[in-house]
Amino acid sequence: MSARENEFPEDREANRAHLLAAVDSVADALAAGRDESEQLRRLSPTSVEALRSSGLFKMKSPREVGGAEAHPVTQMDVIEAVTMIDPAAAWCMFITASATGAMLSTLPDETVESVLADGFPFMAASLRPGGSARKVDGGYRVSGRWAWGSGVEHSDWVAAPVFCDGDGPPVIRAMAPTGDAILHDNWHTLGMRGTGSCDYELDDVFVPDGYAVDVFSVEPPKGGALMRLGLPAFVVNEHGSFAYALGRLALQTMTETAIEKKRGYLGGVSLADRQVFQRAIGQGTIRMNACALAMAESLERMFESAAAGPPDPALVTEAQAAAVWCTDEAVDLVSELFRFTGGSAVMNGNEMQRILRDTYTIQSHLMVSAVTYEQYGQILLGMTEGGALP
Repeated sequence: MSARENEFPEDREANRAHLLAAVDSVADALAAGRDESEQLRRLSPTSVEALRSSGLFKMKSPREVGGAEAHPVTQMDVIEAVTMIDPAAAWCMFITASATGAMLSTLPDETVESVLADGFPFMAASLRPGGSARKVDGGYRVSGRWAWGSGVEHSDWVAAPVFCDGDGPPVIRAMAPTGDAILHDNWHTLGMRGTGSCDYELDDVFVPDGYAVDVFSVEPPKGGALMRLGLPAFVVNEHGSFAYALGRLALQTMTETAIEKKRGYLGGVSLADRQVFQRAIGQGTIRMNACALAMAESLERMFESAAAGPPDPALVTEAQAAAVWCTDEAVDLVSELFRFTGGSAVMNGNEMQRILRDTYTIQSHLMVSAVTYEQYGQILLGMTEGGALP
């Protein structure tokens, strides 16, 4: 395929600075669209346009196609920065970045050229295979329904992991224009309301051979170590980073209101003057810092192991366990801080209520299943090599 001009520096620190500058450039727009996204149950037009203009959804795509191909730890910093502005926008950003990067790294060159002809795409995808793909002349007939299609309502393409009938790969990832998909308005949730993570369906849609890839192919044809990670390593950093970022957002929110907020029947004293609250803030900050350090340290070693080939499966499971721990710690911290918010927090629109709802919602995701602790324990006991999805 033809070489493409790339705006992203190759140097890791310069790449990080470029991506964080992109976050800063759209911070006001994302903040302005946050409440509307919550009400619409999908990202607001303002937020979608901001993400498109920022280029942040190129974060996980290969450099050959114009992507940033950012180091997983750099991605952590970007995810946290966007989460502190709008968690829903952050979630859609990294899901889109993953879906787009995974497809553009594995599709044939001629397909990539065709897809990019109209500009860099937004892609939506689901993790869990479903449906069926029947081989026909020139491609597949694909039918099925997939959940957790975050950002699908503003996407250009949908990617779906599909079980194949007959000969060929057992599971393919089929890509189709979003216009060919049926979107189901079923995203009525406790939290993460602004992500628009509704179900999408393909009903006997023809997918040409060039738009379908073997999910279990060993080596993506484009990209370096990042693209060699494969599932679950390619996405594991996202969920841990997002969780501790929510914890830090809760700490920031409570700290900013602590002096004005008073508790007690006759007015009482400010939260900031209460020793129990001081301890919660101090200890909570250390806990979130520890989460970030544990996540980053495991990712550094996992990524280094992918320098020459597939990553060490034991290191992948360790990173998965770190992501689960980040989530567990964030749920515990946000729950603790929520107790200090008082009666106003039960009202819709309260910032801490939204953070609590979001935190409790993300803990249900497949990527942060507590089963991973068991898998990691089995590795430490010499019972398995690790690396599998929970």
